[in-house]
Amino acid sequence: MQAIDDDNTTGNFTGQHFALKDRRGTLDGGLADILHGLRQSGIRLILADLPAAALLALADLPEAQDTTIFNLQAMEDSLRGADCRANILHTAPSLAMLADGLAQYLVLKRWTNIFLVVGPSLADRDYAAAIRAAIAKFRLHLVAEKPWTYQPGAKLTDSGHFSTIAQIAEFTQGVHYDVLIVADRIGAFGDSLSYTTTEPRPVAGTQGLVPSAWTPVHGEWGAVQLQNRFRHHFGRPMGEQDYAAWLAVRAIGEAATRVASADPAMIAGYLRSDAFALPGYKGEPLSFRPWDGQLRQAILLADTVALVSVSPQTGFLHPLTDLDSLGVDRPESQCHAQR
Repeated sequence: MQAIDDDNTTGNFTGQHFALKDRRGTLDGGLADILHGLRQSGIRLILADLPAAALLALADLPEAQDTTIFNLQAMEDSLRGADCRANILHTAPSLAMLADGLAQYLVLKRWTNIFLVVGPSLADRDYAAAIRAAIAKFRLHLVAEKPWTYQPGAKLTDSGHFSTIAQIAEFTQGVHYDVLIVADRIGAFGDSLSYTTTEPRPVAGTQGLVPSAWTPVHGEWGAVQLQNRFRHHFGRPMGEQDYAAWLAVRAIGEAATRVASADPAMIAGYLRSDAFALPGYKGEPLSFRPWDGQLRQAILLADTVALVSVSPQTGFLHPLTDLDSLGVDRPESQCHAQR
């Protein structure tokens, strides 16, 4: 793994060696056995590429209480709120961070009138809820919201293709807005919205201008070096979950170097301290929020070919760090386990 190589580059000078053990299981069982096996090997720092329910099941196991689990995948705001756990740190961004990053850019562009289109899945509804919260937080205007219920059928046929275009034109007709935000996390329909709406307006959200923690088109602040190393190792671009895993491994390596110890408790304590700071190829040092375990990080705004902007945007200030203008701040947090 790229991050292990990066950790060991530093470890060559500090006398430390880092290794990653890969364990795989099914979501319907086996997590307890996997955790038990890792603990038998002395491992207390775990990277979890799991959806929210499985992540909570792992964190709630009795044997997991003295471990630190890094969430690489689940973006649900509830995991940083009422359902937070003291033994979870999140290197994946929250939905609130993504939505706030997008909303700040819309404020900067003065695209204040929002048309929100929401897909049918629970994941789509969660994304839409974060968008609504960001609209309220940054005083934008939700001028219309519609659920996407159209089933286009055979898109590959000529009739199916033109039927989709006609449906989208009808679907967006009569709404006057500055930007259409789509919540379609599985990509069922969102890609069809660009260039097919009745009014010529930009599309953003899960498709179009997409807020994310990482994108293959990001090359600022030396990120092109990380992108090239990853592509050389794996033969493909670095994705968002790849970056979350890289952050988790690098955070462990950085903490181990700073405390000059391999003790998991000392490493976890340093990760949660105000002294911890991790370079993340996004301009500002990254650190974990003490109130919900979320890694502070900039949000990239990009389409498939170009990086458009990076949030926090200029002018969105915070007394501690401008990165805390993204996501749920301490006074609003419903997480009590981390404090």
